Order: sequence, then C-alpha cells, then structure tokens
Amino acid sequence: MSEERSETRFGEFVLVRRHGYVAELVLDRPKAMNAVSTAMAGSIAAACAALAADRDVRVSVVTSSHERAFCVGADLKERNSLSDAELVRLRPLARGAYTGVLELPMPTIAAVHGFALGGGFELALSCDLIVADGTAVVGLPEVSVGVIPGGGGTQLLPRRVGAARAAELIFTARRLAAAEAAELGLVDVLVEPGQDREEALALGARIAANSPVGLRAAKRALRLGHGLDLRAGLEVEDAAWRSVAFSGDRAEGVAAFNEKRTPEWPGE
Repeated sequence: MSEERSETRFGEFVLVRRHGYVAELVLDRPKAMNAVSTAMAGSIAAACAALAADRDVRVSVVTSSHERAFCVGADLKERNSLSDAELVRLRPLARGAYTGVLELPMPTIAAVHGFALGGGFELALSCDLIVADGTAVVGLPEVSVGVIPGGGGTQLLPRRVGAARAAELIFTARRLAAAEAAELGLVDVLVEPGQDREEALALGARIAANSPVGLRAAKRALRLGHGLDLRAGLEVEDAAWRSVAFSGDRAEGVAAFNEKRTPEWPGE
C-alpha cells in the first residue's frame, strides 16, 4: 500500500487522514473546542464504521485540530435546546460515537492535549492507549451538571484505574492535570507539550509494523477476556489463537523470521 497521505471528510466535523497503514481520525470542530454535537457524533460513528471495514488499516489514532483542547465533551448548548423526548430519541446517535471508537477492531490510540473532559475523555478512554502531552487536563465532571458519564466512563475508567479510584474521580468531578493523570494511569504515555500527535502517530507506526491479523485477534482477546474468570478468559484467548494459527500472516511471520527478513504481511 502507498505511504502517500490521503484525506476523507465525514460531515463537517470529522476528517480521516491516512498515513500508510495508520489512519488518523481528526476531531475537527475547532470553533466549539470539539464539543460533540449530534451531527458530529454521527460523523464520528460513520468514520469509525468506514475504518472498521477497511482491512488495510492496522492502527487508528484519534487526534484533534484544536490547539487547546482534545474534546470538551457533549455540546451542552445543543443539549439545553432539546426537549426530553428529543434527548431520548437522539441518545442512540450520541452513544454511537463512543461505541464506534470502542469497537474499532484494530489497536486505537488517543492523542490528547489540552482539555479532554466528559465525553471528550470518554472518547480517549474508548481507545486502547492514550498519549497525552503536558498541557492535558482530563476528567469526568458529569455529576457536577446533574448527569453521569454516559459515553462509557463508568465502565471504562474502573477498568483502567480500579473501582475505588474511578469512584473518587467520578463522584468528585475533579479535573486532573497531565502529571497526576499519568501517575494514576489515566494516560499511558506522557510527552512534552505539543508532541502528543507526533508521538501517537509514531507509536501507531511501530504497532502497524506487526501482523494485522495478529493485532486484531490480540485486541479481541484482550477486550473480550477482560473481567472473565481465568478459565473463561483462556477460552477466549484460545479462540483468538485458533483464528490466527493457520493464517497467511502466521506463515509469513514464521518464514520471515527463519529467513531473517522483514515480513510482508498478507493481512489474512
């Protein structure tokens, strides 16, 4: 596949750039600090559906076009204009954005700088890895405005930091600066200000050098096995192993190892 960069826009507020085998999903509503409106949520879901269907994409990286924010969460101005009936009707559309990122079949990395609050941090939590720069401020402040983290936060945060720590963070609605977020495990890689996107794309490229079949199977085993008892988790792992054991990628990986060369993955 060509390493030339290409771009595809999904609606007004989401852009997907291709960097070889790495796809960059750009949150691109800078005038609203990437607040997720209904239209933007639909675009995120559509972009994720396209990425999930593209077997050439080995890693996805979620980035932001705003200089001072990754995403400030739901568009509260839009929410306040909705009736109760409209809010219920539009809930599946809002939820689809977070589910779309969460269910991407390939490894997914968030590149976070500035504010990543509420639904913005939930988009990051929906990724497998979070790279943040020193300007990052993260948190789930929903209870301070009378709601709860409804984009996966109550389920994803405890999986990262444990139940008690997640409860403290959600119940207090407090914001964490980058250093504390890294110390507590809310982000995985902490870099200098302005380096989050560059480092996330570089990490994505390193991951993308590996077998695409293996990467997707490993992610599937990690996600499905989490929280199961050990025996059940090992069954999930065995099923994932069986899905790759006789693949073209495995044959190529073994051959390349024996021939001391770089694999040319068939991706099947």
